[in-house]
Amino acid sequence: MRTALIGITLFALTACAQAETQSVETPVDPNSVAGDFRGITGAVERFTVTSSRVTTRDVEVWLPPSYASNPDRHYPVLYMHDGQNLFDPEQSKYAKWDWGIDEALSALIIDKRVPEVIVVGIHSDEATRNFDYFPQKAGGDHAEVFRRDFGEFDSAGLNADNYLDFLVTEIKPRIDVTYRTQPERDETFVMGSSMGGLISLYAISEYPEIFGGAGMVSSHFPLADGVLVDYFATRLPDPSTHRLYFDFGTETLDHNYESYQDRMDQAVEATGYTRGVNWTTRKYEGHDHSERAWRNRVHVPLQFLLNKSSVPGGEER
Repeated sequence: MRTALIGITLFALTACAQAETQSVETPVDPNSVAGDFRGITGAVERFTVTSSRVTTRDVEVWLPPSYASNPDRHYPVLYMHDGQNLFDPEQSKYAKWDWGIDEALSALIIDKRVPEVIVVGIHSDEATRNFDYFPQKAGGDHAEVFRRDFGEFDSAGLNADNYLDFLVTEIKPRIDVTYRTQPERDETFVMGSSMGGLISLYAISEYPEIFGGAGMVSSHFPLADGVLVDYFATRLPDPSTHRLYFDFGTETLDHNYESYQDRMDQAVEATGYTRGVNWTTRKYEGHDHSERAWRNRVHVPLQFLLNKSSVPGGEER
């Protein structure tokens, strides 16, 4: 069953691998947070989950500065994909650069630019990543398009619905029981990059009662000439209760993204979102498709989602 998706898998894996190994020098954003992004800042706890829905996963939980000293306080939660690339450069699969989420949030919290937040990083499995992150119902609705572009295609090989079920019914309840969270929708967020951006948008569209905001960084919309944009156009969550962040760069794989993001922006606006209020899209000139680039601008989606405010960074579309 999995072999039926070999075309789409090879396309995505090859494109992403090329983008991340052929990295360019990313310009420094003057609004980014300071720090050398080496090692781990703050407390990170790890555990492993065995599930019937997905392959065994490691999960990392970053705890905010006051967590240990303030036992009566409860915190918002940000769920992120590709968790091995968030906190520790030695774990990162791509050129030993991580997102620096721990350093970025530590600096933003000190500057009172975001509230303190718990971050849950769910590791991806390299062998199943694209099956887990590809929006499953889009594959079923547009199977003929994918067969046209990739040859043999069977949406039954996709696993995103199980992955999201795993996140919502196994990981989130465990986090809410184990840690002092604010479990409500308005305090629960999801974010990822590339295919992780797609699964983040799929998550907030499939579970709008769970997630109040989503960050889609360098989302891989060009698959099958952007049919995913058409899929999401009629399935976005209620703009009166949700926030959406999108961005893209101009180098390597991101070079292909602008026209598809423009289509996505039109759909977002048509749904009733207001630019700069509950939705923003940013273009980052000179940024490539890599953890190094995402690290340099991660302070922007963090503030937009967590502080519910628009901040400088990139070119607002």
